[in-house]
Amino acid sequence: MHLTRSLLSRLAFAILVMAGLAASAQMALAQPDGTRINRVAFEGNSNIKSEQLLTVVELKSHGIFNAATAELDVRRIKEAYRRGGRNAASVSYRTVPLPDGRIDVVYTIDEGVKTGVKEINFVGNQVFSGYKLRSLMQTTESNFLSWLKTSDVYDPQRVADDEELIRRYYLRNGYADFRIVSTNAVYDPDRKGYIITITLDEGPQYRVSNVTVESRIASVDGPSLSGDLRLSAGDAYDATEVEKTLEALTRDVQRRGFAFVQVRPRGDRDPVNHTIAIGFVVDEGPRVYIERINIRGNTRTRDYVIRREFDIGEGDPYNRVLIDKAERRLNNLGFFKKVRITNEPGSSPDRVIIDVEVEDQPTGSFGISGGYSTIDGIVGEVSISESNFLGRGQYVRLAVTEGQYTRGVDLSFTEPYFLDRRIAAGFDLFHKEVDASQFSDYATWLTGGTMRFGLPFTDEITLTPRYSLYTTQIRIENTPSAPFDDCTNPIIGTTPGTTGAAPLSATANCLTNGEASLAVKQATGSTLTSLVGYTITYNTLDNYKNPTDGFHAELRQDFAGVGGDSEFIRTTGDIRYYHELLFDDWVGIARLQGGYIQGFGKESTLRISDQFQIGPDLVRGFAPGGIGPRDISAGINFKENPLGGTQYFGGSLELQFPLGLPRELGMKGAVFADAGTLFGYKGATNLSPLLGLPAGTACFPGNTAPNFTQSNCVTVRDSSKIRSSVGASLIWASPLGPIRFDYAFVLSKDKYDDTQAFRFSGGTTF
Repeated sequence: MHLTRSLLSRLAFAILVMAGLAASAQMALAQPDGTRINRVAFEGNSNIKSEQLLTVVELKSHGIFNAATAELDVRRIKEAYRRGGRNAASVSYRTVPLPDGRIDVVYTIDEGVKTGVKEINFVGNQVFSGYKLRSLMQTTESNFLSWLKTSDVYDPQRVADDEELIRRYYLRNGYADFRIVSTNAVYDPDRKGYIITITLDEGPQYRVSNVTVESRIASVDGPSLSGDLRLSAGDAYDATEVEKTLEALTRDVQRRGFAFVQVRPRGDRDPVNHTIAIGFVVDEGPRVYIERINIRGNTRTRDYVIRREFDIGEGDPYNRVLIDKAERRLNNLGFFKKVRITNEPGSSPDRVIIDVEVEDQPTGSFGISGGYSTIDGIVGEVSISESNFLGRGQYVRLAVTEGQYTRGVDLSFTEPYFLDRRIAAGFDLFHKEVDASQFSDYATWLTGGTMRFGLPFTDEITLTPRYSLYTTQIRIENTPSAPFDDCTNPIIGTTPGTTGAAPLSATANCLTNGEASLAVKQATGSTLTSLVGYTITYNTLDNYKNPTDGFHAELRQDFAGVGGDSEFIRTTGDIRYYHELLFDDWVGIARLQGGYIQGFGKESTLRISDQFQIGPDLVRGFAPGGIGPRDISAGINFKENPLGGTQYFGGSLELQFPLGLPRELGMKGAVFADAGTLFGYKGATNLSPLLGLPAGTACFPGNTAPNFTQSNCVTVRDSSKIRSSVGASLIWASPLGPIRFDYAFVLSKDKYDDTQAFRFSGGTTF
């Protein structure tokens, strides 16, 4: 009985507790309207911050609770997630009673997975295909690579940015009346993704009929500013060139002492002839000063890295043209996902506050590249780089190369604003080792460094002076497995004629087992090179990573002889032109390059290490060092003894085109034709002292009885014959980075050149 009463009392107590808990839970779920709210909280949210959600909901801390408003808030939160590409997000709310009679309102969120873009359609486009317009967008369609990318997630802000990219593309190509009529994103429940439809009104293409400059400032003559114009009569209208003209005119007039200048473009359209007359009006602007520049959103990049992209600062006269230029510069840095600059009134009518909103993005990269040939074997490089080091805007790169015959380390550092000026200063440290192989009878060690500066003259032209100091060490392998110097230093038991080796004969001697050229032997040991030089670069490419239009020209010149052992003047040039052809994503590339090196001083002859060694960078289909002068003396393997030359030139034509695959795959093909040559060996040919003979000893043939040894003179094959090739490439902008495969077929070569049909390279970013 006692046990039964005890159990019954415990059961009754448990029932009372459960009833109390249920009542409390019911109160938590259903609070009467009019209860005061202590706070509004969110749980389960990570992609949208609570601070942002607080601006979405109507219920507020210290306000009055209303169940209908809470239900509407649930819908508002769902809509915020829908706009962020998460259509499957679920939201509920509960109230938590507090001892003082108030409540907390808690919204519980299950964000779900991001909702992809299933299809992007265009309506009204006649000039450019949907394929081309989609290629301009950051937003992509979902496919089997979606697990590796996020660009296919519906993001209203990204779509709005894409609209601007499309608009600028049309304006750059002469369509001054272009407009986007509407953009409609509809969620398709069956496909569980968005269908985006963009309706366009392209309008006609306009050409420039006339360009004028009108100055309303008495002491500034309008025609005197004509040198700043980037457009001329007959050109297709280009909004980008209009912007550059505005900047140039503004700068020019400001240098003349008018800080508040205002330059406005004016376009008079002729809709019948489809021409537009462009006028630039120069006037005194309102005397408004910049009170403050606010920077928001930069969690990693430091404020000064952003501020230094402005040509104006706090306290300076306000100028909208220069503000727009700063916005373009910040976008071009690649440090930010987005950049937006807006204005708000200052503390007085003649003051304005500039608000800069940015969002940092990853700027590091991890690269892998490699190549293969039957001569060189496999060579790979692993590199890591950071273009915004510690948020300071500095560039750092470390690369390690390892292969069957090659290894090395490179370290680069660049400060883009040296001494708080738009001067890029940096250094490079490097060490490279190349072993003897089937490709070369000697090993090379190269160790040194370079200091450099980048001085921009204009947006297109940059001067880069530099100083380099490096040591080149050449060592000839001479072992039983690689007896490349045993004519000079016999190896007992290996060199024919020595104890334990075969007797001397025309087919068994120190030459038949492989021997380095006398020109190579002359270059053995260490050589210190100290040189100063410069590079002038002209760049108008529309996109540095994937150019489709513009020029990139580079002139380099080096003067060696500032101390050290080498004395020469070396000049090289490289010009590339990109142009988009009639078909979508068909890009033609033309390239010209050439170089010349001249020795001076006590001897005008040059070492092998100072002369040009040319291969697939000039004509694809040839091995590294596979083109140019070679030692073809009796018994010398010409493939393993390239001597280099002092003059080269070449040209290349390439056509890149889509393969008809979905653009998101990032694959395109290319065909190319290369032609070029290297010649002009300037090294010594009579090297008698290397064999212990008096200088100037008459040349005698090698591999002749009774000694069957090396000649005292180098027989040089130095032909200026044009080498040429054609080939095809597969280019893949893979999720792991750009990868390229080249296969070339040699059309013409000199008798002793060395070929290499297949090459590949690749990389990745993080």
